[in-house]
Amino acid sequence: MLPTDINLLPVLGRPTLSGDGRYAVVSVFRPDVDADENASELWVAQTDGSSPARRLTQGSNDGAPAFSPDGRWLAFLRPGPAGPAQLHLLPMDGGEPFAVTDLPLGAGQPVWSPDSRRIAFAARVAEPGRYLPGVPPRKERPRRITTLRYMSDGIGFTFDRPHQIFVTDPFSRTPVTTQVTSGEHGSYDVAWSPDGQLLTFISGRHETHADDLRRDIWVCAPDGTGLRALTDGGLELGCPRFSGDGTVVCFAAETLDEHNRASGANSYGLWSVAVDGSAPPRRLTDPEPYHLSFASQMIAPASDGVYFANDYRGEVHLILVPYDGGEPEPVITGPRQVNGYAIAEGPEGTTIAAVLSDAGSAGDLVALRGGEERELTPFGAELRARAGLLPVEEFTAKAEDGYVLHGWTVRPAGPGPHPVLLQIKGGPFTQWGYTLNGPASFEEAQVYASAGYAVVLGNPRGTSGYGQAHGRYAASDLARRTATDLLALLDAALEAPDLDETRVGVQGGSFGGYMAAWMAAHHGERFRAAMGERGCYAIDSHFGSADDGVNNSIALYGADQERWAEISPLTHADRIRIPMLLIQSEEDRHTPMEQAQRMFVALRTRGVPAEMLLFPGEGHDMSRTGLPSHRVARYEAILEWWARHL
Repeated sequence: MLPTDINLLPVLGRPTLSGDGRYAVVSVFRPDVDADENASELWVAQTDGSSPARRLTQGSNDGAPAFSPDGRWLAFLRPGPAGPAQLHLLPMDGGEPFAVTDLPLGAGQPVWSPDSRRIAFAARVAEPGRYLPGVPPRKERPRRITTLRYMSDGIGFTFDRPHQIFVTDPFSRTPVTTQVTSGEHGSYDVAWSPDGQLLTFISGRHETHADDLRRDIWVCAPDGTGLRALTDGGLELGCPRFSGDGTVVCFAAETLDEHNRASGANSYGLWSVAVDGSAPPRRLTDPEPYHLSFASQMIAPASDGVYFANDYRGEVHLILVPYDGGEPEPVITGPRQVNGYAIAEGPEGTTIAAVLSDAGSAGDLVALRGGEERELTPFGAELRARAGLLPVEEFTAKAEDGYVLHGWTVRPAGPGPHPVLLQIKGGPFTQWGYTLNGPASFEEAQVYASAGYAVVLGNPRGTSGYGQAHGRYAASDLARRTATDLLALLDAALEAPDLDETRVGVQGGSFGGYMAAWMAAHHGERFRAAMGERGCYAIDSHFGSADDGVNNSIALYGADQERWAEISPLTHADRIRIPMLLIQSEEDRHTPMEQAQRMFVALRTRGVPAEMLLFPGEGHDMSRTGLPSHRVARYEAILEWWARHL
């Protein structure tokens, strides 16, 4: 697998199903290396597999598909003439798509009313005089910042363009779009009640809503009247969805502390709350074994329970949780990940359309009905036919205290001895797992192993998928406890005779970049060189310069600011002797460029062979969604670095 093989890794979004379950539509995001562009298109498939999946739309950036319940229309997003994505409708019995919105900052994910007559969505609304057509960013008037949460990676400033809820009637003589919510409070993630009489959505409307993580569940009529809250603080939450009978709203949430801040390793569980206000919110899943996967970030209520994607030892399972909070029923399991899904219930049973990935696939659309599973798209097969994927070998290791850790090795072909890369993932409360798609996938390991390196990946304590106790273990001493587990995983892998323990490098991105620098400083004798990408190296400045750095820094590194210097890799830069490559995106607001700059200067002024690779116009997720030429250049730079040092 070569760097340019990102062409073979299309990423599928969340599918949508027609009401009868006969058809599934999914967005397909494709990097095109030759054109140096990213494109997104919609594909349609018959769930019985009677005909091959095919491209449905001809736009270059179509996404967020949603079938009307009656199956006659497909709503989706497509850039309008002025640029931002607008809501479009495609008649499924033939015809061309047409736009139904023309909002200055575009529209969001469409959500159909149960009668297939109206569509709700969230969209950003600029304060007066902001983000005007034809006004370049450098000519915007000054911004007065009065809150802690005012920007976001990949978006920019957010405080002056909060999300609001809209409802459109696309079938009137002239489509009418009504703004349902207003004000400085952002409102988003909207859903309809089964009778179409209520909307539910997420909003922070308390006094400190722009400073902390607290959000609440709200309901109102589709015209905005009767607005009331169903929750009263203490939770960071998302995905509000009405139950099938409309009596409760189910949602995903984690608990917050008394300051409305999160822990870095709290399980994101399934909750419900009564619509009539007769009972407080209730957690339906045990926080120890169940955590909503970062891969899907969605729930789906059905007649007999709520579908929930759960992290499990590198896998992501789809489970069905009863409304009474009883024992969940496994639906999709095994060494693969559920990245998105849709449910259709009808007289002939339940149909599930799911995007499933595994160690040899970035994801394919699969239909499940009556116990039978059908793969509907060809992308995984194309990848396996054209790229020489290498086996992913599972292993376990024992930590110093006897705790059993879980990891994988991807080896090059041939007898060895092979140089070794310890690859550290981000998060940290995520998991390496069975997929070639996403921030903690085996994609990079395949590229590095194909170039001749044995890649060691593992889930030390502090990661998700192994229970909340596993995730919380490292919180009190994150860097040291994570490092101890990582070295145990590395030592276990190096017991293999075809791995060369004298030629080992360490690398990682985001939290993995933080840990790569920490390992270089405290365990540099184990490694020939290091590579840190988009890492936090100085917690004090990250606290003040990152998007929501206040909450994120405290969640990961604790509230004791006096201790931050001790656990910041920059403090220990004088201990780093091995060469270090720093990779950074210039527009990264999650770990801003100053983090890499400070570490680079600290190393170079001490005579350490340090280099910094900067990518213009890119954010935190450049390695996954950036310009194809940048993604390829990143791979080439990393491979050149390791060729030089290993």
